[in-house]
Amino acid sequence: MVKVLFVCTGNICRSPTAEGVFDKLVKEAGLADDVHIESAGTTAYHVGEPPDRRSQAAARQRGIDLSQQRARQVNEADLRTFDYILAMDEDHLNDLARIARTTPGTRLSRFLDFAPNRPEQDVPDPYYGGPNGFENVLDMIEDAARGLLADIRANHL
Repeated sequence: MVKVLFVCTGNICRSPTAEGVFDKLVKEAGLADDVHIESAGTTAYHVGEPPDRRSQAAARQRGIDLSQQRARQVNEADLRTFDYILAMDEDHLNDLARIARTTPGTRLSRFLDFAPNRPEQDVPDPYYGGPNGFENVLDMIEDAARGLLADIRANHL
């Protein structure tokens, strides 16, 4: 089983969206028994809360249900357990690298590393923006999710 963890700040916008998009893609590919997917935040600000209502609404428009997810904070055990630990932006990557110093052998990268045709390196936080920000984030995440699935197929399945 390949284990994938998406990470953002509070685990209420970007990373739960990535979890939902990737879960749908994995199920459509018939690989639900082969890939385990979760998301977490670098902070504990929203632990136990559902994804932001705007993230849920934007995802629902694309046939993705985020309503059952609840925010949690990333921990050292995650860095030993997951095969792919995917940061939404450089700050998250730096936070994860600091934690990983105590747990060698982790695989950390930016999620958009799996979307080489996109000019962006970071998935921007849509929290303080308008509805177009959530749509833009979904577009980025969908592109990276396809690249991630191709990488998993090529290297693990």
